[in-house]
Amino acid sequence: MTEPTAAWQEQIAALGPFFAFETHPAASELTSPWRTLSEVAQEESGVLRERVTAVRASLAARSGRPAEAVELRVAASVAHLGLVARVISPVLGLAALHGLSSRPPTLDDLRWHSGLGGAFALSLPGETVASVATDHSDSGALPRVRADADAETNADADADADAVETMLDGPIRELAHATASFSVSPRILWGNVASAVNGAAAGMASAAPALARPARTAALLFLSRPQLQDAHTLDAHNGRFRRRSCCLIYRAAPGASGALCGDCVLARP
Repeated sequence: MTEPTAAWQEQIAALGPFFAFETHPAASELTSPWRTLSEVAQEESGVLRERVTAVRASLAARSGRPAEAVELRVAASVAHLGLVARVISPVLGLAALHGLSSRPPTLDDLRWHSGLGGAFALSLPGETVASVATDHSDSGALPRVRADADAETNADADADADAVETMLDGPIRELAHATASFSVSPRILWGNVASAVNGAAAGMASAAPALARPARTAALLFLSRPQLQDAHTLDAHNGRFRRRSCCLIYRAAPGASGALCGDCVLARP
């Protein structure tokens, strides 16, 4: 098996803080300060509630108000969007540069340092990254995922679809289910996922314009799946992404009169 290299990590980290990751052996013991991301989806751990509460206080502080002035479901949606974006971005970065992993990580696999105000530290199993080299390399070459869609075989397409389904129905669905307990609708939560995917692709294209095409192709592998098809629209002429729900962050401002996100369903075309 080809081991992931520091060069890969540096290459992907150069795309931005949400793409950066460390690696660890899947079966290794936890060492401080690392924690498993699965604790976020476990109600009894209280980790998600703690994070939502912290996000609520942060949103309220922007306008000098007490935390109670911001609806709990608004803070939960914003917290969910941040968590999903952090989990998806490295996977999409790896996919755009080298290919989708046939061993997508579970929440139990993923490790993190909790933190607010930016991208928290994230560690992927080394096996997840190494499987890309095994699955996609040919004589040492590492092709970008579906850079030439016509050249992709049916077997490749099926493998990609399976990997994406595993990711969406595994860690992504678990995070959505956990956040739904804060009275956030599934429509909003899956809209957050679609927005995170599109945002990651846009971030890659901005950081490295040469990656615009493979980044968009990698994103479409996710956006075309049934879980996300009804969560967004893509303009056939200009490729503009627009979600079909609102993440609710505008409601965190006094009088629920905050600015709308650029991809919001409530924003004028």
